[in-house]
Amino acid sequence: MIIELHLLQSFPVSNLNRDDTGQPKTATFGGVTRGRISSQSLKRAARQLFNDYGLDKHETGIRTKRLLDHAVKILVEQHDRAPDAAPAVVSAGLEALGFGVDANTRLTQYLLFVGRQAVDLLADFCEREWDRLHAAAEAKAVAAARKAKKGDDSEPAENDSGSKAKKIKPGKEDLAEAGRILDASKVADVALFGRMIADNKDFSVDAACQVAHALSTHAVVNDFDYYTAVDDLKPKDQSGADMIGTVDFNSACYYRYANLNLEQLTTNLGGDTDLAARTVRSWLYAFIHAVPTGKQNSMAALTLPETLIGVVRRRGAWNLANAFLRPVAGTDVMATSTQRLVDHLQQLRGFYGASDITSLTAASVTTPLIGLPEEETAPTLEAFSNSVFTAARV
Repeated sequence: MIIELHLLQSFPVSNLNRDDTGQPKTATFGGVTRGRISSQSLKRAARQLFNDYGLDKHETGIRTKRLLDHAVKILVEQHDRAPDAAPAVVSAGLEALGFGVDANTRLTQYLLFVGRQAVDLLADFCEREWDRLHAAAEAKAVAAARKAKKGDDSEPAENDSGSKAKKIKPGKEDLAEAGRILDASKVADVALFGRMIADNKDFSVDAACQVAHALSTHAVVNDFDYYTAVDDLKPKDQSGADMIGTVDFNSACYYRYANLNLEQLTTNLGGDTDLAARTVRSWLYAFIHAVPTGKQNSMAALTLPETLIGVVRRRGAWNLANAFLRPVAGTDVMATSTQRLVDHLQQLRGFYGASDITSLTAASVTTPLIGLPEEETAPTLEAFSNSVFTAARV
């Protein structure tokens, strides 16, 4: 069973998700420039809300490169390990588990998406294996010192009288420990969005949820705000601004789309149907309320979706972005976009058939849903969500 969520959401002056030049992200679609919010931005905004909508903190994960420092803190504060020795031991521990660490920054080579228990489990592993890891760390330090003394920037040969410390390769027991530390079978957001671990694909997780980049239903031209600021302590006989700058922004009505494969979600959560059901509910409410945080302190573009369509289907998926392939024009953008969305959905149902669709529920705050039967409309968010959950047997 698959749940699809289609949303229309209008934002006033905003810069929710900016590119490397500071401008709101855009994309060309239907031959014109559209406003865009990346799927990564929307997923993060939703993840920040999961604990507000039914998931406990320990049931959600963290994305981090900073496992080393947090594990070191536990070793020092809870196990009385020496602060100067612990970092090297944890670094050796991560290497033993198959993960490289930058010696200068003490960060893992890439962001790891793990459960919140991973830090404690890593610290426990390093404590149990302290002697082995400490010896490996010392051997590595001796090899580095010899290399520095020689002034040789090249890699020492393997037979260079022990001048090269052997890299710890994960053994069977270490791989089992890595699997325990990286276990995500009770971590809802890892189950939803998946993870890719290139060093060991056994620890990768296939995402149960797909999220599209949000696109404006109409053409967009980015603009900029020229601002000035005055020094409050400036002498009264002086005038003029003490700070001048610009901030880029646009205003747009976005089409947002996401889907969730319930079977994949349950599999990712180790068959825990209770956690899967609570994850589905949290996912739906979090995505509806998700708003990226970019420039919100200066623009407060804190709106909610105006039009919502929830589809429950046995298989397949329909992103309805092509409803806006021809950009919407006119002054009532939301009403026109809503009608376009409904019409396109009905056209697809008529052409491809609706045998895979078990339920469709639509709701709108302000716009009549012309073309949909009354039994497929809901007057409130609660009625909308309950209809989706009932059809999905959640």
